[in-house]
Amino acid sequence: MAFRVLSRGLWQMMAFLHIIWGFLESDIFTLAVPNTAFGIFGAFASAKLVESRKPWLELSYSVIIYRIPHVLAFNIGNIFIFTLANQRSPGSVSEDRINKPWRPIPRGSITMDQTRRLILCAIPLVLAFNYMVGAWQQSMCLTILSWVYNDLGGGDEVVFREVILAVAYGLFNSGSLLIATGSGSQLSSLGLAWTAIVSGVILTTMQIQDLKDQAGDKTRNRKTIVLYFGETFSRVSIALFVCFWCWVCSEFWDSGLLATIFTTSIAFIISLRVLFFGSPRTDARTWKLWCFWHASLYTLPCLSTIKGA
Repeated sequence: MAFRVLSRGLWQMMAFLHIIWGFLESDIFTLAVPNTAFGIFGAFASAKLVESRKPWLELSYSVIIYRIPHVLAFNIGNIFIFTLANQRSPGSVSEDRINKPWRPIPRGSITMDQTRRLILCAIPLVLAFNYMVGAWQQSMCLTILSWVYNDLGGGDEVVFREVILAVAYGLFNSGSLLIATGSGSQLSSLGLAWTAIVSGVILTTMQIQDLKDQAGDKTRNRKTIVLYFGETFSRVSIALFVCFWCWVCSEFWDSGLLATIFTTSIAFIISLRVLFFGSPRTDARTWKLWCFWHASLYTLPCLSTIKGA
């Protein structure tokens, strides 16, 4: 009897974890990992990006590596709240039945009301954790942005959607950097400028994720740039902006010829793909390549520090 109860409990736990993974699957490697990379690589260049109120505390490589799980947990926790809110509305469920039918709600693993209750449990837990690691301000603002984006429909309005995402990335990235560098630190003027530049990258190029989701976005009348201004406008602007931001970031950090060639080469490939390869399958792969490219930009502060050493 005890073995049967234990087996049933383990099975239910595994089923619950599988549901959690279903909510997060699309965003772990495209959002959580790149945001974590921003914080960790930025911490290696902390002398430029942060100002410590405790200058007697030395930030060693081992301390930064030790904090990687904390940075990753900060990102996953806040992304989890956002994805729960994003996937539970009737419009999102209809969209996911077309674009992402494997997600928990359209698959029938959990109901919309159960998802709402899961949000009620997740928010205080995530906020408490972020308070302990020193990024509660960013977490509070991200929770508000999630409400604006999902419950107030900000994510369905053209341009406003991109602005929300750009601000959210700024909060994710600044929180990641502050956690990686420890309590008592704050962003320097250079750190604020770098965070703003990355948000500019998001504002102008993250529309690339909408190229692959046009069919589902049309079902809920979502005003993405690609649907509102047209696919040609969207693809040309993405191609131009990824190259533009490569130049801006390289000039900002002066990180060396090899780093510039590497990031610019990826940007050039992205430009070619969005201009000449336009199927949903190729757009999905280009989106993943974009995620890798924008994460590669996060290494530039670290490379600049190595070059100047």
